[in-house]
Amino acid sequence: MTEKRIDLMKEVFSKAQYSKTINTSFNELGVTSISEDLTSQFTIENFFQLYNELFYDIPPNGEINSHEYLVVTSGEFINFDESNIEIEALRAEISQLRADILIYNRKSKNPNIR
Repeated sequence: MTEKRIDLMKEVFSKAQYSKTINTSFNELGVTSISEDLTSQFTIENFFQLYNELFYDIPPNGEINSHEYLVVTSGEFINFDESNIEIEALRAEISQLRADILIYNRKSKNPNIR
């Protein structure tokens, strides 16, 4: 058996030449970062569209994954004070009841008033 000689050639790059020649970003595999992938797939518009579709499937109450959770967390985020709305509603109701009492008193003094 005769021996054959095979010469191997090794090509070496300098650091600067290596980064210019070899693509190390894995873009060729089609891999994108998670944040880029989520941003391109899920927008605020998509969120509200999905929210509207799932509205009646979401439980009304619960510590998580419920309408109550959304109201509480969103309210905290925007510094929403529910007591102000309740106070205004009560004031409006009191005003209406006072007006009703005045009308009732007038009618009771003079039954011909409508």
